[in-house]
Amino acid sequence: MRTLYQKFETLLRNTTMDFKRYLYEKVSWNSRMVGIIGARGVGKTTMVLQYIKEKLDSKKALYVSADDMYFSENKLIDLADTLYKNAGEYLFIDEIHKYANWSRELKNMYDSYPSLKVVFTGSSVLDVLKGSADLSRRAVIYNLQGLSFREYLNLYHKHETKAYSLEQIINNEAKFDTIQHPLPLFNDYLKRGYYPFGIENELHLRLGQIIVQTLESDIPHYANLNVGTSRKLKQLLSIIAESVPFKPNFSKISEMISVSRNSLDDYFTYMEKAGLIGQLRNETSGIRGLGKVNKVYLDNTNIIFNLVGSKSNSGNLRETFFFNQMRVNNKVISSRQADFVINNYTFEIGGKNKQQHQLESDGKSYVVKDDIEFGYLNVIPLWAFGLNY
Repeated sequence: MRTLYQKFETLLRNTTMDFKRYLYEKVSWNSRMVGIIGARGVGKTTMVLQYIKEKLDSKKALYVSADDMYFSENKLIDLADTLYKNAGEYLFIDEIHKYANWSRELKNMYDSYPSLKVVFTGSSVLDVLKGSADLSRRAVIYNLQGLSFREYLNLYHKHETKAYSLEQIINNEAKFDTIQHPLPLFNDYLKRGYYPFGIENELHLRLGQIIVQTLESDIPHYANLNVGTSRKLKQLLSIIAESVPFKPNFSKISEMISVSRNSLDDYFTYMEKAGLIGQLRNETSGIRGLGKVNKVYLDNTNIIFNLVGSKSNSGNLRETFFFNQMRVNNKVISSRQADFVINNYTFEIGGKNKQQHQLESDGKSYVVKDDIEFGYLNVIPLWAFGLNY
């Protein structure tokens, strides 16, 4: 226990408070049980430590990582019992998915210690989602996405800008007070700005490790797949990365990587849950829904640059950015005549010379253009959609 507290205090001392993620103020921290899940490397640990440092008496709280050696011989439920009996009020558990039987022990904590508040995080979306069925009536679950363009400007360049609603963005109200030319910064964001650790100039190596760990460890472990499956997942991810964007022909892909059609559907779902890809459907039915998948994108533009580098297709980058940024606060579905539909608004994405031929003159159709600094009428700059969260 003493070692756990020493590690906790060290982490707390080194936690900075100058930048907080968009989800920080939205989390109901006083709920009895809170889960924060998301892809690897998006900043869940830092957000939890910031809350402890800013809001709590550290003597009444304890932060632990579930992969700590302490838990090779001790149980989480026993730690919670000791903390509770010593008047502890908050237990924060990081990397919960790395602890065996985690969902059962969290359920027991909730039922046995009514005054103890528990916050857990999971870097692998996969195992947390798999286990959360037992916690559906107990835990409030939040999903943390990577940095928006707005957050990147704050963290990387100290430019503070408020978030804008979709309506404000399409009315061309999104603007900067401190940035005269946003395009150079926007292009840098596309390459390295989605993950907080990108500021440390080690994005390519760390992101590559995250992709490999997800394909070789997280997904096979979650789905009880053999090691050979990771090779097929890598093939599939490579096919998606090099497409413009990827419109899935499941029968053809099944033949290419030698898997059944049903297995292929599962592979796409696993990679989507793991934060590697995003699937654009033709109805607002979510990951588990029945909506037909019209396009498949890599989850964010940083992954595109990591996998294909200078061969990145500009059209694919634009659509990936738009889909990635807008799906946090909005239901994004495919459009029959354009690229995307959000709340009955239609969006066609393109470069600065993009025309409006396929759009209707209904007051709800917009052309989203890259490589322009300012919008006009129904033409919106692409970077503006990065200010939505």
